[in-house]
Amino acid sequence: MLKTEILNAPLLAELAKLGHTDTVVVADYGLPLPAGTPVVDLAFVPGQLGFAQVLEVLARNLVIERSTLASEASGTVVEGWCIAQGLAPEHMSHEELKAALPQAKLVIRTGEATAYANIILSCGVPF
Repeated sequence: MLKTEILNAPLLAELAKLGHTDTVVVADYGLPLPAGTPVVDLAFVPGQLGFAQVLEVLARNLVIERSTLASEASGTVVEGWCIAQGLAPEHMSHEELKAALPQAKLVIRTGEATAYANIILSCGVPF
């Protein structure tokens, strides 16, 4: 058995495939999902599993080099959740963020019901 706090086998499998500069999107349940990109769906009911919970676990388990939020999330609780995890998100418009989705290696869909609770995480390396 692996020694990890992440129990979701499909999520672990996709995370294990990531390399330097690959991107992961943590999405609210309303974000349109790109065709052809692996999606791990953690949504259960609106509000569960939440964006902040998922981001907290990912921040402990991924080397995150860069992060990007929609500029519409600037100054909101969503940006606060990101800052609480030690991230200093860059910003792009929500439309630009949606346009960047097909380049992601993985989308993690949460049950989050807060507007603009979507972030692109760029993977780093531990050395």
